[in-house]
Amino acid sequence: MTAPQRADARRNYARILTVAEEEVAVHGAGASLEQIARVAGVGSATVRRHFPTRRALLDAVAKERIEVLCARAEVLAGEAESSRAALLDWLGEVIASSARSRGLAAALAYEGAPPDDLYENSDSCATALETAGTPLLRRAIEDGAVAGDVTFADLVTLLVGIVLATEQHADPAREADRLFRLTVAGLSPS
Repeated sequence: MTAPQRADARRNYARILTVAEEEVAVHGAGASLEQIARVAGVGSATVRRHFPTRRALLDAVAKERIEVLCARAEVLAGEAESSRAALLDWLGEVIASSARSRGLAAALAYEGAPPDDLYENSDSCATALETAGTPLLRRAIEDGAVAGDVTFADLVTLLVGIVLATEQHADPAREADRLFRLTVAGLSPS
């Protein structure tokens, strides 16, 4: 059992997280940890004590958005009649949220980590999203609406690729959605 944080440590954490959210929104996953420390008024060692890795910082920044997406997966799993529609609606929402929130895609697959390494931390955003989305994928596979060899890691890789590819676009959310729909439809004409 760990001891509760001192009040100054809690304040530092909150200040660092607030600054990190702003910096990641502007600079994406590559936001400078030193700049975050400067703006937060703490030393870089304090930032690293609270967030030992860049991924830990990105996970903390993305946590609330991931919680919303996880809750949405539960709702869709319980109410959607079409397993394919439920999965695609949810994936579309993950893409839209990731395109609007710089750094979220990187929190899901930081620095090109191999799919097997995406979920190493049980508290990570990727793990939470996998836990929420796997029932939607499993149901779609069982219904024959999605190929049986599709894995959740495959979906994350596609989503992250689309979001990162459109990050510098004039309207990243719209372009990410267009590419997602193209991926789902395939290259064949209707």
